[in-house]
Amino acid sequence: MKTMKLLSFVSAVLLVTSGFFGCTEDFEEINTDQRSLTELDAAMLGNLFARIQYRGYFINYHQTPQTLFADYYTQYTTNLQNAFPSDRYIQVGGWIDGCWRAFYGDIAGNLGVLLEQTDPAEYPDRATMWAIAKIWSVAAFERISSYWGPIPYSQTNNGEPSVPYDKQEDIYRGFFPTLDEALGILNANTGGNAYGDNDQIYGGDIDKWIIFGNTLRLRLAMRVSDVDAGLAQTQAEKAVADGVMEDKEHNALFQCTANSYHNMPRMLPWAEFRMSATMESILQGYQDPRMPLMYQPAVTDGEYRGARNGYSIESLGTIPELLPDNLSDYGPRYVPVSQQDVLPYEIMWSPEAWFLRAEGALKGWNMGVSAEDAYNNGIEASFEYWTDWGLDMGTLQPYQQSLNTPVATWDAPTPISDVPVRFDAGNPDVALEQIHIQKWLGLWPDGWEAWADQRRAELPKRYDVMVSENPNVPVNKMPRRIVFVESEYEQNDEAVEAAIGLLGGDDKASTRLWWDPQ
Repeated sequence: MKTMKLLSFVSAVLLVTSGFFGCTEDFEEINTDQRSLTELDAAMLGNLFARIQYRGYFINYHQTPQTLFADYYTQYTTNLQNAFPSDRYIQVGGWIDGCWRAFYGDIAGNLGVLLEQTDPAEYPDRATMWAIAKIWSVAAFERISSYWGPIPYSQTNNGEPSVPYDKQEDIYRGFFPTLDEALGILNANTGGNAYGDNDQIYGGDIDKWIIFGNTLRLRLAMRVSDVDAGLAQTQAEKAVADGVMEDKEHNALFQCTANSYHNMPRMLPWAEFRMSATMESILQGYQDPRMPLMYQPAVTDGEYRGARNGYSIESLGTIPELLPDNLSDYGPRYVPVSQQDVLPYEIMWSPEAWFLRAEGALKGWNMGVSAEDAYNNGIEASFEYWTDWGLDMGTLQPYQQSLNTPVATWDAPTPISDVPVRFDAGNPDVALEQIHIQKWLGLWPDGWEAWADQRRAELPKRYDVMVSENPNVPVNKMPRRIVFVESEYEQNDEAVEAAIGLLGGDDKASTRLWWDPQ
């Protein structure tokens, strides 16, 4: 029988997680009574939090869970690797199983340890550490639930050999009181610091974590708006009243280092993906000044060019236009590979908050600003972020007032939409589409969040994929979730079968999640 151990690594005590393999095979390690562990000092806890930040958002595990799934599904990119079927809606079990195992074999257990060792009831002087860890746990578990729906959550560290799944509705409804408790502690300790330099997002700044927690509340409120409008409005208005992100000083950016590097510069030489046709239609049509920063011109002719999603293996091997050099790669900030040590990972930032407020205002909620002003503020916040990479803010006002619309592309004879950039306050349907197009652009490159938001709102529009090899998802639809992983069926089958009952449909990519009703 294995037991959870604490080992020393470069003067920091971390849990040994590289040998953990899944939600069930190593539940004994994950669910060990945390009080039996040696008490960790503040430095050890800081190092543990740093690990949870880096791995808990899959920053270190980018390719298989995000690049090969959400980035394709939301059509930020299109696949060029003929060995990869995920752009044709096949959910490769081994890839996504690795994502699940990494989370439940590492982060879930480590979070349990951190929360146990900072419990305010036993360690009052560590209350702010607990509160920040609790907020981060909401962000991390929400990210996992947005893929699968029901997940192990409330009993993850219950000490049993198997952990049941929670209903997604219960998970989301529980997020709000969790944020209440954590933010209550932080609001009583404004001006303070927790975790210091081990926090690679805010350097331990409690005031900024309060803004992060409020903005997370706003995101979650909008996520549930189609299934509980009253709860959504109450939580969104509370978030705004308490203070959400408004400018780049509030942005939650994980600052990469040599020990916690950015994956994108490592992936680009593999030439697995390029700009999508949907992205080309919008960026080219709007003459968007962010385009040269988000993507690079095609090597062959210097033009910005994308391609439709879901090309067949045969097409990828025979159509010259689909060769990597003929399409646009990610932008210059991601090259060379040495950039991996200095680039930030965008966790959550102010453009999203403004576009959430714009949608809320359009619904009639009190967002402290009109929908039009929030929309324009969102564009401005996005442009402001890109000034760090060379964007000229003089391009902002002409862009906001532009009547340009998306265009047809070499691979798509019809523009993806006909709405301009300039906000149409007199037409709520057009305004909503404008908000979601700009939010989609403002979320880039976080395909994980963009796909979740796109499923909820059915916006922005997407081109049909060329081929779907998934019998449950036709070419004119998008996957609504990720299917439960193979290791769970093999080792935790009773819990998975019960989870399918909680899902409210078959374990298929076409089954909608609780917050994504028909």
